[in-house]
Amino acid sequence: MSAAIAVVVVTHDSAGELDDLLAGLDRALGEEDEIIFVDSASRDRTLARIRERMPEARVIEQPGNLGFASACRAGAQASGAPLLLFLNPDVRLDRDAFTRLRAIAASQPAWAAWQPAIMLPDGRINTSGGVVHFIGLGWAGQCGEPASALPDHPHEVAFASGAALVIRREAWEAVGGFEDSYFLYGEDLDLGLRLWLAGYRVGIEPRARVTHHYDFDKGTRKWYLLERNRWSTLLADYPPALLFALAPALAVSELALLAVAARDRWLGAKLCANLAVLRSLPRLLVRRRRVQSLRTIRAATFAERLSSSLENPYLRQPPGLLVALQTAYFALVRLLLRASVSRPC
Repeated sequence: MSAAIAVVVVTHDSAGELDDLLAGLDRALGEEDEIIFVDSASRDRTLARIRERMPEARVIEQPGNLGFASACRAGAQASGAPLLLFLNPDVRLDRDAFTRLRAIAASQPAWAAWQPAIMLPDGRINTSGGVVHFIGLGWAGQCGEPASALPDHPHEVAFASGAALVIRREAWEAVGGFEDSYFLYGEDLDLGLRLWLAGYRVGIEPRARVTHHYDFDKGTRKWYLLERNRWSTLLADYPPALLFALAPALAVSELALLAVAARDRWLGAKLCANLAVLRSLPRLLVRRRRVQSLRTIRAATFAERLSSSLENPYLRQPPGLLVALQTAYFALVRLLLRASVSRPC
């Protein structure tokens, strides 16, 4: 028998986005599946729309907008199915997407989490799985490329997108789910790296397709959260040996990002993010001890999930010499980590 799925949808003033998702879920859900909407204090007709279109759904009303990560955790806690599927409210499911995502639970037993191919409304790729640069920057893989660029078979990725993310409940609970303090952005990257760190695997089923109305540019607030959460991920998830080896590159990258932020007019957000990280260092160190206590792999193995490429649609490409230097640097780091014969560190 196929594993039951608990679908968790986080909403916030989402009334105008829900119709396609509700129609797709109505076709896809089985008798043993659950559907839970966690509403973050919507001021429009979101709750009314859900109750009109899907009265059988469970609705959790948050007292305020506590963030995507916190709302997802509330939905997961309120459900009991062995598989969790987190969906954004502006997602449209292809007809067989749900079936293909469910089938991965049996066909890829080593995978703890996976995603479908997430497409843009014009048919191009939104993400084919997350990419993580070794300085902690993450982005949507193959964003903007044609659908024909997708492979036709399941494969592993660094992290699965929170816009449409399936995870086994046992793995979610083992690593602690999304980190509440992230509020928004980067919680899926952090979860993916923590899964790999704990010995789990993460992948994509590209033959399952969903469409997502994606917009990267949401102002300086987004840059603040991205930078704050990037450092939270680096300090919590990277094994000590890797963090030590990358320290020079992280220092240089900070100077470069400050220059980029000044050029692109989000320097204030960048400085505020750095200050927030410094203020939260005691809490971050406690979190680091908890995350690293679950580690089952060596630093060299963890580093295999990271990229040295900066080819992404959100940053201007650096000079060729800089690209070559940072690629060579990370290759040396990986070589030194693989050569280590000490205990996992």
